[in-house]
Amino acid sequence: MTEAQVADVNTPAASAQLHRLSLLGDFSLVATGVERSLAASSRRLLVLLALIGRRMRRSAVAGTLWPNADDVRAGASLRSALLRLGHSGGQLVCVNGTLLSLDPTVRVDLREAQAEARRLLADDAMLSPADRCGETCRLLSLELLPGWYDDWVLIEAEAWRQLRLHALEALSLRLTAAGMHAAAILAALAAVSADPLRESARSVLIRCYLAEGNRSDALREFGRYQRLLRGSLGVEPSPRLRALAGVGSSVPAQSRLHGEILR
Repeated sequence: MTEAQVADVNTPAASAQLHRLSLLGDFSLVATGVERSLAASSRRLLVLLALIGRRMRRSAVAGTLWPNADDVRAGASLRSALLRLGHSGGQLVCVNGTLLSLDPTVRVDLREAQAEARRLLADDAMLSPADRCGETCRLLSLELLPGWYDDWVLIEAEAWRQLRLHALEALSLRLTAAGMHAAAILAALAAVSADPLRESARSVLIRCYLAEGNRSDALREFGRYQRLLRGSLGVEPSPRLRALAGVGSSVPAQSRLHGEILR
């Protein structure tokens, strides 16, 4: 099979295939309901093209995927990866001369999750059924390719982490405003789990507890965060978070209830 056959979109067999590429939680490629097994080099090629999201020169692709190989060996490895993709059936990569790109018909879960996150961050965002039932929270709780340590993956993983954290916080606040306190708390807890040292996530969680009238839970959460900051960084929560939780600058000066909860 040639590279041109890999890129061929004119045959019914190729156009009939529906591919879904999953990068969140773990890598998988599903075609017409069946998960496809790919060689490691082919997986990495698909991931790179999916993350970049635009056409790349063959030389740039080869140099990124095989940085320790010379140009000849890297080019040969790229050709092999392309040919192996043909065995999955259908079209995955568009080959246009010296340019490569992921075929636009391939659905990528990261792109869909990013769209959901940006929707939640819009000023006029409305809660969707997926937001209310917890599906959006589940989606935003997934990491991008955990266990992949290539620099080009780690950069995108951090960008996704930041986007999903902001979106989880926004989702929690919107659910709180709608009076859906249990769902709001779960979204805030997902943000805290993703980054335990992030103060904005703790702030949202404390707001959730206060909104449903559970001041003791809010104070306990502040105490947990305070101990974590002291042990990890040797610093204290910000005055803004103290004010939100109703904790003064001096813990011993608080009431007996405060002191018991914070210990």
